Amino acid sequence: MSIDVSDIPALARGCAVLGTGGGGDVRTGSLAAARAIREYGEVPLVRLADLADDALIMPLSGIGAPTVSHEMIHSEDEPKRIAEEVERLFGRPPSAVMSSEIGGSNGVAPVAWAAQLGLPLLDADGMGRAFPEVQMVSMYVAGLPADLVIMTDVAGNVVTIRPVDGLWSERLARAVCVAAGSSALMADYVLPAARARGAVIEGTVTRALEIGRATEGASPTGAQAAGRSPADPLGALRDRLGAARLITGKLTDVERRTMGGFVRGTATIEGTGHDRGRTLTLELQNENLVAVENGRVLAMVPDLITVVDTETAGAIQTEGLRYGQRVTVLAWPCDPLWRTSKGLETAGPRAFGYELDYVPVEELTAHG
Repeated sequence: MSIDVSDIPALARGCAVLGTGGGGDVRTGSLAAARAIREYGEVPLVRLADLADDALIMPLSGIGAPTVSHEMIHSEDEPKRIAEEVERLFGRPPSAVMSSEIGGSNGVAPVAWAAQLGLPLLDADGMGRAFPEVQMVSMYVAGLPADLVIMTDVAGNVVTIRPVDGLWSERLARAVCVAAGSSALMADYVLPAARARGAVIEGTVTRALEIGRATEGASPTGAQAAGRSPADPLGALRDRLGAARLITGKLTDVERRTMGGFVRGTATIEGTGHDRGRTLTLELQNENLVAVENGRVLAMVPDLITVVDTETAGAIQTEGLRYGQRVTVLAWPCDPLWRTSKGLETAGPRAFGYELDYVPVEELTAHG
């Protein structure tokens, strides 16, 4: 299978949903991917089983505040500089590109990076969603050493970091990112395919495509009447995800601030229709982390929480939240890896400073 230009809109919609508000705006990644495919050709999508044991996998992602990355767009030189550094350090070139996180632009842009490098894209990632910190990847949870991070920026700087563990990889990479203007391109956990088996989340590019196709053609105008989209895009999306609907309403307040290489803040949704009289608050750190109604938690990380347009079911990133938007908040279970003790230690609510014991979303919403 290959990814061509016609696949990009569906991939972008799916990645936006899996981004849970973060991972960067999919529009910039979509434009870059489409342009790269037109210039360099379709991108083969390969499974881990298709790669030789010693084939070198290069995970790539943008790191920084989404509000900055939307304006400070990566150049074609950045993935090439990282690939050159990988070849210098390992003595051989990378064999495939992998998205570090399938959510947001970080799920779409690797198509462009793979095309520019003439490499296939691995049908896998390190999160199954988006997370804001470097150590919050499946490879870290699986116990692989976080001993190499390679970063570059639009100015041409290349920084190679040899951290002692995953937490230090976040601290050091974040400091470099802030120095680069809160946006940089990063490779971490560069590893041979043999070591990636059991340590990455497989099939996530295919899943993003399937999610995007569930609402293909949905728009606030006449596309649905013309029969080019599902009659109920929100219902189609919920069915595809197996998601609970937390609230449908109007966005009445958004508070965001960019600091320390992150976007942090809160968003408030006032219920409408059947949800009139209800108020839901979302806690943000690049991604939607916790959903609370009147002191009761309805969903929390590492489960996925996404804000979508009520009519089109298109996901809205945290930087795109605006007063007055008519939205629905959906939540659904994360990959089982994140529900292990190491997964919760890494990306559960307490990892973000919330004094909450993790409860699966399906239990929190069972009687809602």
